Amino acid sequence: MAHHFANGIPPRLLMWQRVREYAVPPSMIETATTRRAVGDWAGACAAARIDVDLDLRAVRNRHGTDLVTHLRADLRRLAPDLLRWHMPRIAPDGRLRPGLTIALARYRSSGATPLQLVVRTPPAWADAGQRMSLALWEGPGNGAPWHHPHPHPHPDRRFRLDLHRHLWDSGRSSELARRCGAGGAPSMTPPPDRSPAPGRPVLPDRPDLPQPDRPSVHGSPWAVASWAAEAELLLRAEGRPRGAFTVRLGVRSRAVLELVAPDDSHAPTFRPLREALPPQEVAALLVLPEAAARVLPDLELLRAGLVASERLHPLVAAALAASCSTPVARPAPEPGDPHRVECRGEVHRIALRDGSLTAIDHDPAQLRREELLVALGGPALPCLRAIDAVHRNPEALPAVRERLGHGDVAGALAVVEGLLGPGAVLREGPLRDELESAAARRIDHGLFRSGLVTVHPGVGAAGAGNASGAGHPEAGHRPRIDRRTPPAMRRKRSSRARPRTGLTR
Repeated sequence: MAHHFANGIPPRLLMWQRVREYAVPPSMIETATTRRAVGDWAGACAAARIDVDLDLRAVRNRHGTDLVTHLRADLRRLAPDLLRWHMPRIAPDGRLRPGLTIALARYRSSGATPLQLVVRTPPAWADAGQRMSLALWEGPGNGAPWHHPHPHPHPDRRFRLDLHRHLWDSGRSSELARRCGAGGAPSMTPPPDRSPAPGRPVLPDRPDLPQPDRPSVHGSPWAVASWAAEAELLLRAEGRPRGAFTVRLGVRSRAVLELVAPDDSHAPTFRPLREALPPQEVAALLVLPEAAARVLPDLELLRAGLVASERLHPLVAAALAASCSTPVARPAPEPGDPHRVECRGEVHRIALRDGSLTAIDHDPAQLRREELLVALGGPALPCLRAIDAVHRNPEALPAVRERLGHGDVAGALAVVEGLLGPGAVLREGPLRDELESAAARRIDHGLFRSGLVTVHPGVGAAGAGNASGAGHPEAGHRPRIDRRTPPAMRRKRSSRARPRTGLTR
């Protein structure tokens, strides 16, 4: 399907621009940094809306003191706000990719499977608040009793951060510029010039794919120049000096590559695998993590001038200081400018007084009479109609909706209070509906965290409401879609494609 650009800017960059503005607010970064600076890693996680699902005392009793020492050291270096900043997201809203288990660190253990510090995102039906959880994965079938059910408890091969500690470790965040190629890493020799096909990286002996490493604002998101170095780290972590690996290019498209080196004095490089492998063997190969396969979104935003360096996370801005460019100028809103309304042939002002929005050019007694007249069915003053419209559907509703979608309830309420005042009483309308819907969705997340509901609440209702579901009480049965099926599940079940990642076009 063709992708349409707004003002020549790719949709993925517009999405990441909104994510950088709303997903990790400055208040969260400041609070989490302050608590982490004094050694309160649990408080920093709470400030970044990350639930801690591990007990260090129980881990010590099961695995010994040495492992707990390494685990506690990693937890103290963990910057949870930086981790949230770099988490995978999906288009078009830029929310956290649901149902993921991402490895942050690995630890040696006496068992066959290494222990892993992981971060998890809830399923899509329980993602209200955009909360995450921190846990210790001990292998299949060995979950700790305090862990809540998760649809995908096993660490994901495609999304992993144990090889990219600079994306969550505060002590290694300075490595970001080198790992993401912000310093102008040498790129591979491009093949002969041919007409490119949008959205694909160019590979050796693959001229049908476009050039990704040209420094262009709307260039490809693929970081082909660093694939060889990142693949060497990936293979070395698995105990393999050289070998084949894959890069996921799309839903049903993978590049099967081979890491090679002329000799020990030359840097490693890669090439497409000469012999085609069966699908089963391709699926068993190592997958280059998304953090290594694609260009860092912050670097793309800086080069495109879509974000200022001071709007980035402080650790990211410090690492990418040399890659900053002049951002796009935006008109600054005038703070405290009261609303002006034409009322009875005059221009009246509407502003905050005594904690609520009021028409300051009308006498209070006159306003009370006019409100009583409206209650009896009479026409309202233009000033009162303007106040009522702001209460029901304000211009700042998109900003409130974005903050609620990313879990920033405090920021959304601050916008509402700054617009209507702390003493305002919300009236029926889109604004009130958004706030009530956000509060209701938090209940689903609480049920998921408590383990009372492990699947979408609408699944049982949909299965019990039709003939096909009545005879299939067993778990795992997929009921037929009907009018009782929630809209979100109906769209997911009727779509032939998987949810798009925010890292793709």
